[in-house]
Amino acid sequence: MKKIFLGVLLMAVVNIVSAQQDTLRKTIDEVVVTANKFGMLRRQVVQRIDIVTKRDLQWMNSMNAADLLSNTGNVLVQKSQGGGGSPIIRGFESNKVLLMVDGVRLNNAIFRGGHLQNVLRIDNAILEKVEILYGPSSAMYGSDALGGVMHFITKKPVLNDKFTGSAMLRYSTATQEKTGHVDVGFGGKRLASLFSLSFSDFGDIMQGSNRKSAYPTFGERPFYVERIDGKDSIIANPNKNKQVGTAYRQFDFIDKYIFQQNSRTTHSLNFQYSTTGNVTRYDRLTETDSKGMPKSSEWYYGPETRQLASYRFDRKMSTAFMDKFSLTLAYQNNKESRNSRKFGSSKLKSQNEQISIYSFDMDGYKKLNRQEINYGAEAYFNDVTSTAFFTDVNSLVETPADTRYPDGSNTMNTFAVYVQDKISLIADKLFFNAGVRYNYSVLKSTFSSATFFAFPFDAVEQKSGAFSGTAGLLYLPSEATKVTLIASSGFRTPNIDDLTKVFESLAGKLIIPNPNLEPEYTTNFELGLVQTIAGKAKIEAGGYYTLIDNAIVTDVDQYNGQDSVMYGGVMSKVYSSQNKRQAYIAGAYGSAGIDLAFGFSISGTINYTYGRIREESGDIPLDHIPPVFGKAALQYHNNKLQGELSFLFNGKKDISDYLLNAEDNEIYATPDGMPAWNTLNLRLAYQVSQYLNVQLACENIFDTNYRVFASGVSSPGRNFRITLRTAF
Repeated sequence: MKKIFLGVLLMAVVNIVSAQQDTLRKTIDEVVVTANKFGMLRRQVVQRIDIVTKRDLQWMNSMNAADLLSNTGNVLVQKSQGGGGSPIIRGFESNKVLLMVDGVRLNNAIFRGGHLQNVLRIDNAILEKVEILYGPSSAMYGSDALGGVMHFITKKPVLNDKFTGSAMLRYSTATQEKTGHVDVGFGGKRLASLFSLSFSDFGDIMQGSNRKSAYPTFGERPFYVERIDGKDSIIANPNKNKQVGTAYRQFDFIDKYIFQQNSRTTHSLNFQYSTTGNVTRYDRLTETDSKGMPKSSEWYYGPETRQLASYRFDRKMSTAFMDKFSLTLAYQNNKESRNSRKFGSSKLKSQNEQISIYSFDMDGYKKLNRQEINYGAEAYFNDVTSTAFFTDVNSLVETPADTRYPDGSNTMNTFAVYVQDKISLIADKLFFNAGVRYNYSVLKSTFSSATFFAFPFDAVEQKSGAFSGTAGLLYLPSEATKVTLIASSGFRTPNIDDLTKVFESLAGKLIIPNPNLEPEYTTNFELGLVQTIAGKAKIEAGGYYTLIDNAIVTDVDQYNGQDSVMYGGVMSKVYSSQNKRQAYIAGAYGSAGIDLAFGFSISGTINYTYGRIREESGDIPLDHIPPVFGKAALQYHNNKLQGELSFLFNGKKDISDYLLNAEDNEIYATPDGMPAWNTLNLRLAYQVSQYLNVQLACENIFDTNYRVFASGVSSPGRNFRITLRTAF
């Protein structure tokens, strides 16, 4: 009997290990589309890449796309409001990292250099997977891809799949989140469709109550402002941990179709729509003047809408020049607004932007003996309309106001060609990757005669070209080892926000247009290693060094020979965007995962970044540089039950490492900087039946009070979450 028991136990262990090895092998051999646009094995991608699969997405169960990125443990996400989330990759943020959805770039001509919440306008519930490409990727993707590329890939209609669908309901306590989602699909022999709806309603965020003894009141919300009987009134907050003004709503819709003309030709249509309610800029509402009075009574983004319509043509062929061809035509229309009213004032200022983007991408692929060649061309046409007005909140009378961008015509057109070659120097062992790209951009903005603030020019016009390239060696001495060496360059072409923005800061800071800006460049060197051990463990480590030239920064300037001017009734110091600095970023990363017996596994990540600006008097801190951060987790999985105990951590960001009066937002930190923090989190999922999956979570178990670096809002405290899922 004992021998039989030991034999059964041994067979069970062998089966578990075998299954874990199969899982690990599938992970290594997973197909990646972001690296070359057509799909290649992850093992043969020279750049570091993270893949968040459909299964991972469901397990993470994140409230939005920003939290999804944060939960990877490799992307830090800054937040200024409840409806916010600005990803930071290797010390690059906002318009220095590239967002893509289904092969279409979301970065547009008014992506700013501060903090951006645009990633939240991607429906987290309908994603098939997310691919994060780290490091400069301009040779393949052009401007903005300095820190990397985040490619969000939504579910596709499936042919011959008949009628299918899924639904989800979720509730969270710390944010009072109520989210619902449903998608249905139909797959015929040649035609398939997919329809998706999602709705989220978030209340005010309840921050953690357990603070460090050195900062007993950090993040408290002692008051908020309400307008009572035509007068702004300061209301004492009965619960100082409730961050009044962080609530928001979002609605998402997707409709997709696939028509397979024949075995070689496929046509795809993709329609997406996302909109929000008002999204309050929470950090601005917490600012006070020297007398302790609030600076603003209202500061919110009006309903933001994102519309996308795209057509994609895919063709397999066998010609001298091409094995695969794809053409993507897309139209995007985005609307956003900024609305602010100073405390005690009756004038609500509204600045409205509408951006129309037309684009086409053509890509080809050819395999020649030991070479795989990708090449293509693209064009993006941006048109921006900027309007503004004041509204008297008492009489509702509207009067003209100064626009954020020139109130005439604003266009930015970009054209590019690229080629990338992967050469097998030693079959299945040694590969050489090389790529080059040329971008040409034409930007023009005009000021009408009715401009609120007169400038010494009627138009801002710029034409600029930029080359970028990459070269990398990929060495695979065995199935268990991968070594990469990369040298690459990146660039970012100044956009309408850089060149023409007129921006008033409440602190008396006025940013004026600078028509003489030029592209900024990076040069990156990176060494990486991936090692699997006995088919059960995987270790990844690497380091990189990035030089930044011609960096665009906001610095002091003059207007008509004066360093300060009267603007909006406030004497404001004059600034502009300028190519003034050289900087560098050095970093290292590591991750590990081990499959244990009986369904258990452990994993962890860690990321370190160091950045400095070179000055004649000595190096000074570069902004957007996160402290050391990462994640560790213990997981369990069997046929029906899945569990995870995770530990998220951030090191301290000392005030001496801040670039003051810049995007690090030291005013929202403690006098010493941003304290270190960590959270312990528990997640469980149980497959009750074929049609019902229940997920439970307790996040931030110890109710820790903390803020992510550069954020102006505190993160949720102890948060209980329940999610119900069904699929049919």
